[in-house]
Amino acid sequence: MILPNQLTVLRIFLTPVFYLLFRTGDPVLVQISMVVYMVAGFTDWYDGWLARKYNYITEWGKFLDPLADKILNSAAFFAFVYLDILPLWMVIIIVIRDFLITGLRGVSDYQKASFVTRKSAKFKTFLQMAFINYLIFIYAFSITEYFYVGNEDVFAMLMDKYLIYYLMLFVTLVTLYTGVEYIYKNRGLIKRMFNYES
Repeated sequence: MILPNQLTVLRIFLTPVFYLLFRTGDPVLVQISMVVYMVAGFTDWYDGWLARKYNYITEWGKFLDPLADKILNSAAFFAFVYLDILPLWMVIIIVIRDFLITGLRGVSDYQKASFVTRKSAKFKTFLQMAFINYLIFIYAFSITEYFYVGNEDVFAMLMDKYLIYYLMLFVTLVTLYTGVEYIYKNRGLIKRMFNYES
């Protein structure tokens, strides 16, 4: 297995480590989970850079890399649901959309077809990652006495439930829109994939 794919597999293995540590609510373990998430995020960037620079592109890697991203992000979203920070229904919409599109892309790659990738989907991924990183950092620091004491008002503002709700709603709507757009723009290919009339 080439190095980029090894890094992708590592990202998948780091996901449950991050999830279990983050859910504890223990300040030290949550900070460790934050580092684990950062390492996992770095492997995402680095394996992509290696694949492009040295042309380490395989069919397995093309499927596994986005799948690993979805697994990591989904784990983070569900961790925040567990902590009662994010609403479950929004997370379910995001997870269904992401795994549905990843599954369709996997089938199309297997059949040697190519989905048209939209710039909006890349923006969606960036938006999700930015929001997750925001929540992880703010939450980790808010439960750490050294950072929290004396900054209670700042953390109350940054973790305001209405702010988080509407930011998450925006992320959810963008994610849903890109999923609908993805399917619509590739509807002919999807029909052919499942042996329907184009």
